[in-house]
Amino acid sequence: MRNAMVLLAKFITCIVAFAVALDLFFDATITDILSFSLLVTIVSYVVGDVLLLPRIGNWKATVVDFLLVYASVWIFGNVVLDNYLQIAWGSIIAACLISAAEVFVHRFLQHDAPSGEKTEKRQNQRLAYGTEMAEEEDIHDIRPDKK
Repeated sequence: MRNAMVLLAKFITCIVAFAVALDLFFDATITDILSFSLLVTIVSYVVGDVLLLPRIGNWKATVVDFLLVYASVWIFGNVVLDNYLQIAWGSIIAACLISAAEVFVHRFLQHDAPSGEKTEKRQNQRLAYGTEMAEEEDIHDIRPDKK
């Protein structure tokens, strides 16, 4: 239920951000806005929230989400949209708006996570290497003495 609520919030945020960035300032269709929103919602949730947020934290995951939205609109916009200026400004505006909302989504995900899940994922954030020390036994001590 929590994941469905997060996905719905992200999808609505993306629709609003792309409506402002692509349709308010430029001429984009509702199909463009919904397709961009669906793409960014799914990719951002899987990469940003599921894979990276538990490992690197809120602010770094937000930066990754910004770059992800910017790159997605830039690449997908070259296929769908015709205006270069629309792609450039639309990607920057949409990435800023979605990143601002992602801060709150990430806080919600981090604070409402079950306590066992939080400690388990935070436990091994960095790899710790240790050295095992032992004394070697003398070969003469192991063999039984022959008399």
